[in-house]
Amino acid sequence: MAGTTILVLAVLFLATLIRSALGFGEALVAVPLLALTPPVQVAAPLAVLVSISVAVVVLIQDWRNIHLRSAGWLALSTLFGIPLGLLLLKTTPETVVKAILGAFIIAFALYSLTGRKPQLHSDRLAPLFGFVAGVLGGAYGMNGPPLVVYGLLRRWTPAQFRATLQGYFLIASIIGMLGYALTGLWTRTVSGYFLLSLPLALIAIFLGHAVHRRLSSARFLIAVNIGLALIGALLLMQALYV
Repeated sequence: MAGTTILVLAVLFLATLIRSALGFGEALVAVPLLALTPPVQVAAPLAVLVSISVAVVVLIQDWRNIHLRSAGWLALSTLFGIPLGLLLLKTTPETVVKAILGAFIIAFALYSLTGRKPQLHSDRLAPLFGFVAGVLGGAYGMNGPPLVVYGLLRRWTPAQFRATLQGYFLIASIIGMLGYALTGLWTRTVSGYFLLSLPLALIAIFLGHAVHRRLSSARFLIAVNIGLALIGALLLMQALYV
């Protein structure tokens, strides 16, 4: 039991550090690794609870940098995509969706690293990206990649990128935890792990913030695109070996 607890705390520390530094990516680190020890029914709500904590602290730090309009449109349109995502989960092979998504993410990340990425000058397409995020979130809990792509296309500064995504994730995570509570998945075990992880999570948040502040805009964009490429590779591996 002690070994399991130490592993859970270590994974949550690493995932929170990544999320605090880049603004995304913790769920794709935390849930697969946590599922190796406690069941996924514990890992998923635990990751969401930590996500809420990260979002609250980051928004307290950087609330002036949030694009409220973007976060609002993305969050609202996500709600409309979730039902289609649940339908996709029941009707479409997971391997097909993950393979297509992984290939697209890798292609976009590599294209962006060449410096030739297109640019969006307004939030007119925010509902589309939010809807796609809702579809993927409802189906496979992967709403992050479309939001990261949108932030890159909007050319947000690192501070705007980090703060705006936290505004979105705070809304989405609260809704997610309400769902877990209604379905009985928010258990004492989940709360216990969360309370144990909270001190380390707070340390990771502030360490990630320090890393974030040291990244120039160019280095931040490179780090985000490399992170996207790794996520795409992980999805392709899951599609090929599941």
